[in-house]
Amino acid sequence: MYRNLDAEKIIRTVETLNKRIEERFPGSGLKSVCGELHNVAIKSQQRSNWIAKPLKSLRLLVALSITIMIAGLAVIVRGSSLPRTGFDLIGLVQVSEAGLNVVILLGAAILFLVTTELRIKRGRALQAIHELRALAHVIDMHQLTKDPERALVRTKSTASSPKLELSPGELTRYLDYCSEMLSLLGKLAALYVQRFDDPVALAAVNDVEQLTNGLSRKIWQKISIVNTATSHPQM
Repeated sequence: MYRNLDAEKIIRTVETLNKRIEERFPGSGLKSVCGELHNVAIKSQQRSNWIAKPLKSLRLLVALSITIMIAGLAVIVRGSSLPRTGFDLIGLVQVSEAGLNVVILLGAAILFLVTTELRIKRGRALQAIHELRALAHVIDMHQLTKDPERALVRTKSTASSPKLELSPGELTRYLDYCSEMLSLLGKLAALYVQRFDDPVALAAVNDVEQLTNGLSRKIWQKISIVNTATSHPQM
């Protein structure tokens, strides 16, 4: 019961986070990003369910194609006859080489057909995981200019300096929301390989998790700076 991720619970968590951001930072860009995260979470549930289900029609078509190929080869072999004079060494080598080529080509064709479903699902999964990776960078852009030192130490701003509109407490909440969104992104990525055992997709998910963890660590370094400064104010 508690060994698998529940997509519905992830979606509800994103919805709650979206409300929290709206209540504290109404009309902010971060609220829009979280709304996009909610849309992606719904799509991730649908896509991961589709990937986990067997494509029965495709499997039937593949099985039919392989049957026709094997049956055709059997008909050709059955219709062939050995020469009355037998084989000499050169003829035997030529026949063996031709037969080996046919077997190799047939095996390659069968392998291609058998792995069709895997390749289709892998392509869908990698495309979806790429969207999650891009969204992680968007979230990181929203916290990029949130410098804790500027919130703690009032310095003279230039014309190109980012606007400083958050108090230390608000900055902590803003950064924490970014960290939560990154964590939820990692969970959405894990949905795609929860019931889809593919090493390529798994590697892509691991890359997303490493990315979100790395970005989250940067955010928590900023939060630690704010918490340390506010708990030990300068005398």
